[in-house]
Amino acid sequence: MKEFVEYIVKCLVDNPDSVKINEIGGTQTLIIELSVEKADIGKIIGKKGKTINAIRTLLMSVASRNGIRVSLEILEENGEKVEA
Repeated sequence: MKEFVEYIVKCLVDNPDSVKINEIGGTQTLIIELSVEKADIGKIIGKKGKTINAIRTLLMSVASRNGIRVSLEILEENGEKVEA
């Protein structure tokens, strides 16, 4: 799952080297924390959140094939969650 998100996000941002992804696994739910440069957050979220919602939809589709639930969160540089 991590590689899937990493591939999509690195294709969207201007600074692909600054993309950091952390997986936090649970028994049935996987949380993926995504951190990008501040200038690239808007590219990941998109207008009215359409880009991030599309990424989440793709991610949920792949996860359901594997029988798990997944949640994608965007983090700011200071570690706070971005509401999107």
